[in-house]
Amino acid sequence: MKYAKDHANEHGKAHHRLDLKAFALSGSEMMEHDSLSKYERLMQETKGLGADFAVEWVARGALRPGANGQDQVWLHLTVGASVPLTCQRCLGPVDVALSIDRDFRFVGDEKTAETEDDESEEDVLVLSRDFDLQSLIEDELLMALPLVPRHETCPKPVKLEAVDPDFEAVAPEKANPFAILAKLQGGKSS
Repeated sequence: MKYAKDHANEHGKAHHRLDLKAFALSGSEMMEHDSLSKYERLMQETKGLGADFAVEWVARGALRPGANGQDQVWLHLTVGASVPLTCQRCLGPVDVALSIDRDFRFVGDEKTAETEDDESEEDVLVLSRDFDLQSLIEDELLMALPLVPRHETCPKPVKLEAVDPDFEAVAPEKANPFAILAKLQGGKSS
């Protein structure tokens, strides 16, 4: 495949690099069954758990006519993964399923991408001959993480009380602020 190259990063892990235009011109498709361990930033979110969890993705390149009639480079990305997180309700482990199905349109420069991205349903990115597909996949997975991960129904009942029902604490009597003020004023010498 002349449009795809694998490069090793500083930790020796391969990154999928694409010549996007060649990929789209050929109408190619790439599929991969990765492990979560290949996605460093995602592993930080999982606190190092689930390194062997699967990340499955498919990337399809295409040329589609733009508004001006000229062909534009497109990438369709689907990703499926399960990510181990901590349930914020019971504080136990919860595997969160993530699913991404997105289209990306590519333009020649950053300024055009910024301008057109706000007006488009699809994401608009800058065209590159050395595009880091793995980083895009990881970015999309990170954005798909829930803000508050939790089980649908926690496996153990969630303790909703801070004290045991047997515990009988005597509530301290609240001091009257006017009595305190009177003591302070009474203690002044004339």
